[in-house]
Amino acid sequence: MSALDDLPPLRDVIRKHGLSAQKSLGQNFLLDLNLTGRIARASGPLEDVTIVEVGPGPGGLTRALLALGAKRVIAIERDRRCMDALAEVADHYPGRLEVIEGDALKVDVRSLLGEGEARVVANLPYNIATVLLVGWLSTDPWPPWFSSLTLMFQKEVAERIVAEPGSKAYGRLAVLAGWRTKGRIAFDVAPSAFVPPPKVTSSVIHLVPRAEPLPCALSALEKVTEAAFGQRRKMLRQSLKTLGVDAMALLAAAGVEETARAEEIDVAGFVRLANAFSEGIGRPFGALSALK
Repeated sequence: MSALDDLPPLRDVIRKHGLSAQKSLGQNFLLDLNLTGRIARASGPLEDVTIVEVGPGPGGLTRALLALGAKRVIAIERDRRCMDALAEVADHYPGRLEVIEGDALKVDVRSLLGEGEARVVANLPYNIATVLLVGWLSTDPWPPWFSSLTLMFQKEVAERIVAEPGSKAYGRLAVLAGWRTKGRIAFDVAPSAFVPPPKVTSSVIHLVPRAEPLPCALSALEKVTEAAFGQRRKMLRQSLKTLGVDAMALLAAAGVEETARAEEIDVAGFVRLANAFSEGIGRPFGALSALK
């Protein structure tokens, strides 16, 4: 008996359906139902909430979400081998689990949602985790369709997402995440919790969208941070030249020190740089078309 429901233990489910985690799919199965329950609870109370889950595998986190009261779970899984195991979970929770067989990078989640609050809670496949996150953070219009993201990453990636200026982990991902969300690491997960155990510790992060991020064009912010962190050891007066602008004029307009390096600039500073870039400051006359 599991601690959450009267479905079979996950090890028995995996054995019954002949499942094994595939490295090519970025899979590491999480079998500890106490831990999956902790992840589910990290997103907050689940009653009347629709949860989008990516990479449910044999359904450990899926079961926790449903057992703890989620109104509906939309689980996106590309591994056909897991379909029978997930069908058993769906039968146990009639009308509350919808399994979508497909690639999460291609599924239009918004078209699947009904009325009410929606969140993302997932032990993401490691090989597409960052790409998925960037896609969610780049949602347009903003605020997005989700009220929060509770996600599992490799600890090193999680630290990059919530990093503060001045740290070695601070980079483009931290700027994007910090611009549009407030984030924190909820807790770490040891390799021994997974089958097979990965070589690194994992972390669960919780991100809440900012209702009104600082006004800025996403495309401009992406270009400026790419230039700045592409040569992060150089001063910005040098690295920003790759934008094809007068870097000194751009920095002056944004109120950023010319001798500063990328890792020293906070999100607000990058937003000012992006806005100045959008306005064409420092660009040769007639070069604004490059922004489009």
